Amino acid sequence: MSRAIKRIAHEIQEHNGDLANLVLIGIVRRGVYLAERLARALPTGGIAQIPVGTLDISSYRDDSRADGGGPQLLGRHVPFSLDGKKVVLVDDVLYTGRTVRAALDAIADLGRPESVQLAVLVDRGERELPIRADYVGKNIHAAIGQRVYVRVEEVDGLDAVVMGELRQTV
Repeated sequence: MSRAIKRIAHEIQEHNGDLANLVLIGIVRRGVYLAERLARALPTGGIAQIPVGTLDISSYRDDSRADGGGPQLLGRHVPFSLDGKKVVLVDDVLYTGRTVRAALDAIADLGRPESVQLAVLVDRGERELPIRADYVGKNIHAAIGQRVYVRVEEVDGLDAVVMGELRQTV
């Protein structure tokens, strides 16, 4: 995982050049920790650190995941203006694209960035919406009925990417 974070950070720096106008926004929950790690891995170029915000997209979702299976309502913390900024949206797994669509709606409510880029640790494919990541740590194919779980030290006590059966709720 650390190697993927370093590679993504290098690609972000290579693509954006001067990072003075760059901000990272992690999607609650594990995307936040990945965004913080990316910020530490990016060269600061004289600024203290790349600003990191958090974004909860639960109220923006258009599917049933907002009813319990998806991210919990944990709020947002974006202590800087997005106007004219290069925003890198960070999430753990890209699958259908619905989380990213919801995040784009939330970002639009917060300001008008110069651009929005997407960084994900895992891209498992099989989109429902025409969304793709600009920066990907690892592409994984998971069969229908399987789910990809990203575990991070800060929440789960270890760093891992795990594939498991989709849990059905009754």
